[in-house]
Amino acid sequence: MTKILIVEDEARIASFVSRGLQANGYQTAIVEDGAAGLERMLRDDFDLVLLDIGLPSMDGYEVVQQARAQGVSIPIIMLTARTSTRDTVEGLDAGASDYVAKPFTFEELLARVRSRLRESSAPAGVSLGHGDVVLDILARRATVDGHEVELSTREFALAEQFLRSPGHVLTREQLLSRVWGLDFDPGSNVVDVYVRYLRGKLGAHHIVTVRGAGYRWE
Repeated sequence: MTKILIVEDEARIASFVSRGLQANGYQTAIVEDGAAGLERMLRDDFDLVLLDIGLPSMDGYEVVQQARAQGVSIPIIMLTARTSTRDTVEGLDAGASDYVAKPFTFEELLARVRSRLRESSAPAGVSLGHGDVVLDILARRATVDGHEVELSTREFALAEQFLRSPGHVLTREQLLSRVWGLDFDPGSNVVDVYVRYLRGKLGAHHIVTVRGAGYRWE
């Protein structure tokens, strides 16, 4: 049975989410403290984590950073009332797989959970390459002209989308949906921020802005 860890200090929300997940066939565990949540992630075998940001002892940003640094690779969905672009970018750049703003409907959260679980279990090709850029999908490693380049989880996912569709224009809506799983928000610049990061690491000439449409990998 798929096991999901809920790290949430609001008992009402944790109980609501846990009951809903159990009704859909998932096994759940709840912890109310950031440090305790990190300990469970490192010690136990979970398939996905739902992680609040505002937690006692250690906030969600620090939890996800430490979890990723210590080799935790399972999907982590952050739950938070903070909805600014800067907060979203900070959470995703720390290593979160997705970001759900409170208040949310259970149906939306369940769809995100299913999507992230599918991605984590889907078989992937060994590598993707175009020009001097190569992504090793299994090892989550990127190289440019044979030299390894460090990419965050979100940067790697964005680069993978571009390399799967070289020469094609990808809209911001498509990238938000495929990489972040977020509904399109015309006011959000998270895609532009991460494209800038990728240009700095993989080479600015690789990603072309198509005015009024989106981005294209050359």
